[in-house]
Amino acid sequence: LIDVLISFSALVLLLPFFILIAVLIKRNSKGPIFYFQERIGKNGRPFQIIKFRTMIVNAEKDGPQLSVSGDQRITSFGIFLRKTRIDEFPQFINVLKGEMSLVGPRPERQHYINLISQKEPHYLQLTSVTPGITSWGQVKFGYAENVEEMIRRMKYDLVYLKNRSLTLDFKIMFYTIIITLKAKGK
Repeated sequence: LIDVLISFSALVLLLPFFILIAVLIKRNSKGPIFYFQERIGKNGRPFQIIKFRTMIVNAEKDGPQLSVSGDQRITSFGIFLRKTRIDEFPQFINVLKGEMSLVGPRPERQHYINLISQKEPHYLQLTSVTPGITSWGQVKFGYAENVEEMIRRMKYDLVYLKNRSLTLDFKIMFYTIIITLKAKGK
């Protein structure tokens, strides 16, 4: 209920802001406003995650690639969207569709789940719950640039799974808002 109420309210209140972001994305680079990518949700169910596009079109024409510091595929406006994590805001739609929650381990692509779970089989525990827009791993570690960093971030999310509570969810949401306002994302 909290997921639905907050997501619906956010989409309504942020609609003018979304329109401005859409215009700025179109002015900054050619291509669509939104980026859709298959991610793995609860119980291994695939879904299309929605984000504001932050990279050039066909950024992964050579196959799956994680973004790294100084990544030339990220547009100049995309850098801002990522630092503020505004690129994640369209995922409120995923929450309303029941594919995601506000808080939970971040959903990943099957390609990376396979790579991570070869080294760290515990990762598969993260797919036992609904993925979130934000997570303890995102707050404490941030974006990962390689599989080793994904494994380090995973450890925070495993701690979250063992200690899940509404209080912890609100704490994570609070920290996420601070990160967004301070533009501390990668």
